[in-house]
Amino acid sequence: MRKIYTALTCFLFLFLTFCSQPERAPEEVRVRLAADPETLSPVSYSNAGALQIVNLLFQSLLSTDLGTDEIKPFLAEEMPTIERQDSITLYTYTIREEAEWTNGSPVTAVDVAFTLKVAKAPLLNNESLKPQLEFIQDIRIDSDNPRRFTFVCSGYASEMELLTGDFFILPAYLYDPENLLQHIQVSALSGDISELENDKKLKTFAAKYNSPNFGRDPKLLQGSGGYTLENWENGKYLTLTRKRDWWGNNTSNTQHLTAIPQRVSFQVIPDITTALLALKNRQIDVLESIPTAEFKQLKQQSAFLKDYALHTPDAYEFVYAGINTRQPKLSDKRTRQAIAYLLDAKSAMKVTQDNYATQTAGLIPPSVSEFYNNSIQPYSLDLAKAANLLRAAGWQQEQEGWFKIISGKKEQLTINVIYRAGSISYENAANILQQNASQIGIPVQVQGMESSLLSSKSKQHDFDLFFRSLGGNPFVFNFKPLLHTAYANEGGLNYTGFGTHESDRILDKVNGTVTSRQEMASLLKRLQEIMHEEAAFIPMYYIKERIAIHRRFTNAKISGLKPNYDVSAFTLKVEE
Repeated sequence: MRKIYTALTCFLFLFLTFCSQPERAPEEVRVRLAADPETLSPVSYSNAGALQIVNLLFQSLLSTDLGTDEIKPFLAEEMPTIERQDSITLYTYTIREEAEWTNGSPVTAVDVAFTLKVAKAPLLNNESLKPQLEFIQDIRIDSDNPRRFTFVCSGYASEMELLTGDFFILPAYLYDPENLLQHIQVSALSGDISELENDKKLKTFAAKYNSPNFGRDPKLLQGSGGYTLENWENGKYLTLTRKRDWWGNNTSNTQHLTAIPQRVSFQVIPDITTALLALKNRQIDVLESIPTAEFKQLKQQSAFLKDYALHTPDAYEFVYAGINTRQPKLSDKRTRQAIAYLLDAKSAMKVTQDNYATQTAGLIPPSVSEFYNNSIQPYSLDLAKAANLLRAAGWQQEQEGWFKIISGKKEQLTINVIYRAGSISYENAANILQQNASQIGIPVQVQGMESSLLSSKSKQHDFDLFFRSLGGNPFVFNFKPLLHTAYANEGGLNYTGFGTHESDRILDKVNGTVTSRQEMASLLKRLQEIMHEEAAFIPMYYIKERIAIHRRFTNAKISGLKPNYDVSAFTLKVEE
């Protein structure tokens, strides 16, 4: 009965989803999206799915060409010129002459300055972007060329070149038609900016900008990219339409600037079983994160392989466990270390990833040997070590479990685990932890939940332990928003509360004052040692992505970088 009910539910979901949206265009690409984005704000998006969509709507000065995995100019005419002057570094850019907004007006340095204000000002939802740009102290706009400008940056680090260009540029005309931020200078947004919190115009702008509408309204989500948001049906789909006369089509020698498919439709299908059914029924063109067992089955199905190509790029994405250090029962690092010895990353990796993953002891990919600390041994299953660590942390084992006097009250060690529902990887990791912990008498409750609720609980620190994944790249290693104590307050991205004086110092240096790759390597390896010892943010394994793409499209640009393909480059195959 359960199997019949599940299959019927999946069928009805697919029927209602695909029948309620516009008729499929000839060049339309349909991509599965695991969760509805909370927001498509180019400044405060919160997951990889949202980022993929934002990438089609907005552009940055520099970005990665997934066809070559190289950093190339996008909005910028060329890579910046760099001039070092004592304690500052100058990065000068010129925006492409052809670059324009949806209304036909040119993208200028004023838009770049406006974006910096949004990214650095107080009161705004910019917690994830602000730390990445704090080294930019000012912007100087060329009085003779409105498309030319110079960033004034404190210190120097090799990563700064990419960081100065790797953020989405916002249209000032559309986001601030009343010029509420015009009176604020970028130079005033460094150092102590507390006085600006009483600025009336900034308050007015913040009230509008922080509203959900700024991350959902198609009239506002219009950037310099090749697409506009046509429809967004919550929990069902998002449809993007190619601009008729996009400026990127008029540039020369810029094959990485693409907007080829007429329409890109993102189908919101949280359940992987339902997504696989849609794939097998040829209702979607792209499916990523295919479970290992199903991926192996698809590789053996000749009829399926006739229509779809399967890809397995090495991804810069890892699965990790986050432990809430603010919980009194989890504040002792020995307790957290004990839990780390119960995670059993090898089993979790084997069950859901098979040979499509690599265990890691740090948040740096093991393939990046220059920065990965291979002297650290990953946590492995060890019940005896876990029990000894609990005793060392003051826990006493009784018949009902482990107990400790905390703030004068006898408390039992229990663990509530949360993760995104629909993810087999997280679900299996949670179940494995539950089984291992039960062997030494620790009750573990597991709960899969919808993405927005998971995000809300994470930001409010309402959890004991969660499983999440994090994507990165081999170019920049700025983990400050995730690990610095300055971002550990409620609403910040440091959900676990991880951080020591030394780790904060390392993160500050990595984010702006490193002068050589040797120094960077030394700092990152030490950071991994601290993280391993503190056992709050525990990397488990890096994945090898598993993707299916319909063969009617070519030029997919398969890459290890998220989203592991470039849907804007998909080209409809010409029938012979």
